[in-house]
Amino acid sequence: MSLWEIIRRLYPYVLPHRRLVLFTLLLTLVGSLAAQVNPFVLRYTVDTVQSMLDRNQGLRQGADLLLLVSGLLLGKEIINTFIQFGQKFYGEKIRISVSSTLSQDAIHKILNYELGFYSDSGNQTGKLQTRVDRGVESLMKLVQNFFIDILPLFANAIVALVVMFTANVYVGLVAVAVLPVYFWISYRQADKLNGTRRGLRSLRELKSQGLVNIIDSAVVIKSFVRETYEEEKQGQLQQNLQAAQLETRKTNFLYDGLKTFVEQVGVVFIIILTAYLVLGGQMSIGAIMFHILLFNNVSAPIRQLHRIYDEMNEALTYSEGFFDILDADDAVEKTGPLLPDGVQGTFDLCNVDFTYPSGIQALHDVCLTIEAGKTTALVGLSGAGKSTIINLLCKFYAPGRGRLLLDGQPLAAYDTHALRHRIGLVLQKNHIFKGTIEENIRYGLMDATLAQIEAAARQAYLHDQILELPKGYQSDAQQLSGGQQQRIAIARLFLKNPPIIFLDEPTASLDAIATEQIKNSLDAIKQGRTVVIISHSLAQIVDADCIYVMKQGRMVESGTHEQLYELRGTYREIFDASARSLNIEKLAKVMVDDGDEVEDTAG
Repeated sequence: MSLWEIIRRLYPYVLPHRRLVLFTLLLTLVGSLAAQVNPFVLRYTVDTVQSMLDRNQGLRQGADLLLLVSGLLLGKEIINTFIQFGQKFYGEKIRISVSSTLSQDAIHKILNYELGFYSDSGNQTGKLQTRVDRGVESLMKLVQNFFIDILPLFANAIVALVVMFTANVYVGLVAVAVLPVYFWISYRQADKLNGTRRGLRSLRELKSQGLVNIIDSAVVIKSFVRETYEEEKQGQLQQNLQAAQLETRKTNFLYDGLKTFVEQVGVVFIIILTAYLVLGGQMSIGAIMFHILLFNNVSAPIRQLHRIYDEMNEALTYSEGFFDILDADDAVEKTGPLLPDGVQGTFDLCNVDFTYPSGIQALHDVCLTIEAGKTTALVGLSGAGKSTIINLLCKFYAPGRGRLLLDGQPLAAYDTHALRHRIGLVLQKNHIFKGTIEENIRYGLMDATLAQIEAAARQAYLHDQILELPKGYQSDAQQLSGGQQQRIAIARLFLKNPPIIFLDEPTASLDAIATEQIKNSLDAIKQGRTVVIISHSLAQIVDADCIYVMKQGRMVESGTHEQLYELRGTYREIFDASARSLNIEKLAKVMVDDGDEVEDTAG
């Protein structure tokens, strides 16, 4: 992105603060005029002192001059203090306000993107965080540089140039001649750094993502004793980042040295030309200091520009990644006008294909019907496409081909948020937010009372365990065991109390007793609702009204447990394997023997 493109993109964010901007510009103008006081006062002082010395006048005759000069300079500094405070404070207020709006806009956009957006390799957690944080930071530096640094400096420079041309055209021309050379060097510097900065951005994103992966994978890393491997991998990434940073610094130091040299050449020419004019009787001796101070005001942006320009180029680089996030309009979740009032919950998938953004095709020509008010089970080996179907039913993704209907209407025609209000979803691994147990359960119904939260926790067989904690419902939810966190997710479902329920391995993290307890609760809430369940637990699926068997993304069998078992196909194979893994024969023998002992005792 070019600087003008960034300014155009920032304009809507700055526009609401236009009064502050105008006030800041007014202060800048006043400050620019005040900055020219010193050269005039110094020239007047030098010329007056020289005149007094020529007349053999001393300190007594010059006391009034000293008082006048001191008063002018002190008054100017007092005024300038208030001006600088206003410039910096209101400029900072604009910067902070725009920063908050940009950050909130990024959050709003990210929250409204479909899941496919996060599946893209360039939008992983660490990379997104780096792009947002560094993007906002660099853009705010641009706003700060413009309103707090560049604008006052260049206003001073322009006013100083006007004064220099008014005093002497040749001196003004020397000052002007330096600026194009300096800006050309700065342009070459930016052009040379352009590719390097993009590489730096990519390396920083990879480093940030690498740190997130290490934290998330700490258990696996330690269990396989791969600390050294991960450290070396991150070390190599750090070396690449270091090399890119050093290359950037080397380029900056070289070009900054050239710019400083050009600036000093301008100072030398100003001194020589002014001294020549003074010696030629065309100017007073005070003009030497007068022009040097004016040129100092002209060259002030030059002295600052090596820092500001560097930050501006960083803004150009990181703003691309930031605005890419804001501009991903094709990733916005699709919604429709149809409200799901009185929805029954009959889903029809007709010849549905689906391919994930990664290119993996998960479903092939799937046809199935989920009847309202009944329990439908999806069975299959891992990777068969079961969770993908639930993702489609929740409108997390849209099918690539085929029809997906709800109560006879295209699912895409329904209002997405309104539909999800009527869907309860419990996954194998549910996210627990940073906060208390009460806050996490309340996520199911934000205006729920404490009594409702406790009732939901009882249904999830979690209430008694919560009361045993030192802080009860105010305990940190993320410190609970995996099974307890799973019960929180189930308690959310009970609290939400939706007419449509999707369960994807809801009891996978629970022990046998807890599984039985939760199954009883789920059996109670299933009554009269549309339920789709995915489970490797035989007890969860055998009593389903209809079972669909998936294999490699295709629907291969359907029917009740008894019907599918008699087919001796894929379902029978999965069922028998599950029974063997549970050692059903031995368990049954134990139960039979135990029953015989009970009968003998009774006899």
